[in-house]
Amino acid sequence: MTAWIATPVLLLFSNILMTFAWYGHLKAPSWPLWLAVVVSWGIAFFEYCLAVPANRIGYGTFTGQQLKVMQEVITLAVFAVFSVAFLGETLRWNFLAAGACLVAAVVFIFLPVD
Repeated sequence: MTAWIATPVLLLFSNILMTFAWYGHLKAPSWPLWLAVVVSWGIAFFEYCLAVPANRIGYGTFTGQQLKVMQEVITLAVFAVFSVAFLGETLRWNFLAAGACLVAAVVFIFLPVD
């Protein structure tokens, strides 16, 4: 599998896990804080098992800057789905505008610099 496919796919799945690690406990406000931290940390371990290989596989095909911008766009897209489907929130215009700005960042970061 090429870096062009493996990197974004691994980043997508790592972001799904990290979104649950960071925000999934919000649906369980009765949990003590220590439990939310331990569960989040446990999920984050598996997220790192995907994110680290994604960046190692991608680096060289992509620059570090490109990897970071790709990560941020994937993060925002995953969180948009998560916030609606899991947290029951609505997407507002400012969230969509922020997404458009990140898409513009992708365009800029992938432009040839030569």
